[in-house]
This record gives sequence, C-alpha cells and structure tokens, in this order.
Amino acid sequence: MTKVTVCGAAGGIGQPLSLLLKLNTRVTELSLYDIVNARGVAADLSHINTPAVVTGHQPANKEDKTAVVEALKGSDVVIIPAGVPRKPGMTRADLFNINASIVRDLVANIGRTCPNAAILIISNPVNATVPIAAEVLKKLGVFNPKKLFGVTTLDSVRAETFLGGLIGEKPESLKGKISVIGGHSGDTIVPLTHIDPAIGAKVDKLSALQYKEFVHRVQFGGDEVVKAKNGAGSATLSMAYAGYRFAESILDSISGPGFSVKVPDSAYVYLPGLRDGGDLQSQLNNVSFFSVPVHLLAGEILSFEDPLKFKVTDGEKELVKVALGGLQLSIAQGTNFVAGSKI
Repeated sequence: MTKVTVCGAAGGIGQPLSLLLKLNTRVTELSLYDIVNARGVAADLSHINTPAVVTGHQPANKEDKTAVVEALKGSDVVIIPAGVPRKPGMTRADLFNINASIVRDLVANIGRTCPNAAILIISNPVNATVPIAAEVLKKLGVFNPKKLFGVTTLDSVRAETFLGGLIGEKPESLKGKISVIGGHSGDTIVPLTHIDPAIGAKVDKLSALQYKEFVHRVQFGGDEVVKAKNGAGSATLSMAYAGYRFAESILDSISGPGFSVKVPDSAYVYLPGLRDGGDLQSQLNNVSFFSVPVHLLAGEILSFEDPLKFKVTDGEKELVKVALGGLQLSIAQGTNFVAGSKI
C-alpha cells in the first residue's frame, strides 16, 4: 500500500505528472492537492483503469487549512511541483519570492501531517527551495535528510538526449553512463561525460565548440523551451517525465530492492546529513547542498556516489568551481528566508 500526494496537481507539471503516477501499479492511492481544479483532475484520472484510487483536495476558501491536511494524511511520498512557471527573461532566482512561500507552507504541513514521507521538490528555484524545506523541517524537529530530495532529473534527461544526438548513441542507452551533478540552475549544472570510457572517448572527438554548446544547452535548456513557447509556458512535459522518472525510483525502492545501476540518477540533497557527506562537503568549499547520484532503499537514501571519484576532466572541474559560487548564494537565500519566517 503506497500513497503518493502531488501538491500542485492541477498545474502544467502537476497534471502530466499525476497521469504518469496513475499508470504506476505500485501506487495504491494518488492524492491530488491544488488551490483550484484538483477535484476535476482527480475525477478525470479516476476513469483510468489502473489500481490507484484517486482523490482530489482543494480549499473551499483562503482560510481553509483542512484540504491540504486531508490530502497529505498517511502519505508515503509527497511530490511538490507547485508554484509559478518561468516567464521570458525570468531566471529561477526571480521565482524565489513567490515560490519560497508556497514551498515553506506546504512543507510545514508535511512536517506536521506526514513527517515520515519522502519529499520530492520540483518547485523552482530548487537550489533555494530545498534548503527552505530543510530549515522548515528542522524547526519542526522532524528533518530526515535521507528523505528530502531536490529533483534535478531533468538535467540528466536533457544531457542524455543532447549528448546522444552528438555522439551517435541512443539517448536511453546513456542512463547510468553519464551523470549530472551540482545544482539545478544555469551554471550550477555540471554534466560529467567521462564516467564510461567508451562514451568519454566519443565525447573527446567532439570539437571544443560542440562540447561548449552541449554544456550550455544542458544548463540553459529551460530557456530554449520558454522561447519556443513564445513565453506562454516553460518546460512542463519534460519536467513531468523527469519528475516521474525519479519518483518511480523512489517507488521501486519502497516495494523492491531500489537502484542497482552503478551511477543512478542524481538528486539535490543535504550532504551533512548523509554518511560520508561531510567529507564531500569539505571538498566542495563547505557547500551543504549538492546534487549527487543517490542509491535508494525503502524510500530514502541508502548511500551516494562521490562524483569527484569519477573520472572528471579538467574542464568539468572548472565547471564545478563555478557551480559552487552560485550554490552558496542560493542556499543562503533559502536558509535566511526561513530564519525570518514564522512556521
């Protein structure tokens, strides 16, 4: 019996993500929460002939706090895509003031209602919203760093797709052979392409310009989608798929043995709370949150792969150095936001 709750289920990411979760036979109860239209989305999905029982929850008015509690009660996994999307020219940092409050309040309800749930945060800017979630859970005395995940899987999905096209490999074959670490915004995103010697050899045959363009496209792929949609939307469908890909791994780990591949998908996690995480933190200029490949068991982090022990090129090392500066600023922004908030 596994209950999954999606907070922000009626949005551009939430709806396709909820559809994918309805198709997963490991999900027995799918709870959908949003401030509008959650019941409509739930009614629609409930007609699909898969096992999950779907319920929709939305507040009757701005003062109604019962709907979110009912949605979260008994949840094993909570996924948060709630928030406003990026608009043309808007960075993930620009989203902070709006989405920070949304994440803070949702996580506070999770901490009070289902503190043992695995929490998957999609809401941008992930580099700051995950530290917000951690600080909220600390204030409530229920923080389990092994169960808090910033979902950065879209960066891996893009890297696999874009690199596959460049080196003549099927994108799906690159899963587990390359990795994306760091953060989830612009130049905090660092693709590692030399983990597998055969793939690394093909990457080495790319021109300097091709490689530079590949890295930029992985880091700023979201801008490509916003532009293609003429400012009317952002990366919703690909993000829903990526969010589901990571959620599926969580669900598999709850019901089965978890990850078996050498280099699993990365997640943006709190290093000091993980075994050997402090050692990696000290090598990363004391950055406390960093996206690393994580092995899962029973819905939480069992261990992680130290990405600095992979074959990392000099160019990738420089990318990591750049990433650390941006991460420090975002982490401080998130923690300071909660320090001045009432939970």
